Amino acid sequence: MDQSLFTYDIIAEDPKTHARAGVLHTPHGDVPTPIFMPVGTKANVKGIPTETVRDLGAKIVLANTYHLAMRPSADTIAELGGLHTFMNWHGPILTDSGGFQVFSHQDAVKLTDDGVRFIATDYDGSHVFWTPEDNMAIAQKLGSDICMQLDQCPGYPAERSFVARAVELSSMWAERCYAAHTRPDQALFGIVQGGMHLDLRLRSLKHLEECGDFPGYGIGGYSVGEDHETMFETLEPLVSEYMPRGKPRYLMGVGNPTTLVRAVAAGVDMFDCVLPTRTGRMGTAFSHEGRLNFKNARFAKDPGPVDEQCTCPVCTGGYSRSLIRHMVTQKEMLGGILLSMHNIYFLLDLMARAREAIIEGRYAEFRDEWMASEAAADY
Repeated sequence: MDQSLFTYDIIAEDPKTHARAGVLHTPHGDVPTPIFMPVGTKANVKGIPTETVRDLGAKIVLANTYHLAMRPSADTIAELGGLHTFMNWHGPILTDSGGFQVFSHQDAVKLTDDGVRFIATDYDGSHVFWTPEDNMAIAQKLGSDICMQLDQCPGYPAERSFVARAVELSSMWAERCYAAHTRPDQALFGIVQGGMHLDLRLRSLKHLEECGDFPGYGIGGYSVGEDHETMFETLEPLVSEYMPRGKPRYLMGVGNPTTLVRAVAAGVDMFDCVLPTRTGRMGTAFSHEGRLNFKNARFAKDPGPVDEQCTCPVCTGGYSRSLIRHMVTQKEMLGGILLSMHNIYFLLDLMARAREAIIEGRYAEFRDEWMASEAAADY
């Protein structure tokens, strides 16, 4: 199908790493890369008004196909004008397939070549069967700018045979998603699976390239239990040596700052994760001193901002570490909201500075300075 509304321009490549800066064009606006995408699982970035998300610098946000299909339903969202209108976000939106959430039901999941059957234990306990065609129908009703193929995401550790079967299923489903997807103002991305096995990753990528002209690729199946060094053993060669140069590469579900810095050096363009908002609600913050836990008593009488080097509305708005700690320990909801805002801004600003470094040809130095700093102690 014609997906000419979605093009990706590479505007700079770092001479010493595989990092690149680009622009992804979509019907609802351009997305500069590298970019972090805040996650609005149920049509909102949890606890943060849409205009605030925009003011923090977000260019594109995510929503979750599984959760929106369950409540309020894809039909309801379509009737109300589509996802952009429904969630009051008029820039680009990416929806995942919901596959990760489906498979998190574990024992309540049954897989076949045709699709996946599961019990919605986190909703009404209904029995649901999704084929790749069903999944595409939901995505097209939602009307996001980018949707993802239905895939199987194996956890870690897993037997090689189990991961190989997940690659086989995901590849078959990619073909069917590609055939079923007909909405020209929505891009369908394929997803590379394969766990920690580079040969399985390459098998998955090869099949995606053969079955259709996907305008971009997700990289799934990382940050599912493995340590970061194990992840990079296969992620770095996969991205830097084998993935198509002219299409965006989206590392799914990864969101701590140091991993973003390292992955950009490998050639990754797009990231998403619930980490900045989830950890914010738990009372922790990213910072240039590393990750900070505001339940710690050392912040009780600290008049300084969350991060002296940060220019977000929280750090420049007069909210002291002492006040943040008080709100966190007293379970005042504003504490989690402010830390979520700070964390989102921190990642958005980090990627903006990374982009600038790439354009100026100094990303290797940017990465090395980050890795040598206190900020790298973020997990």
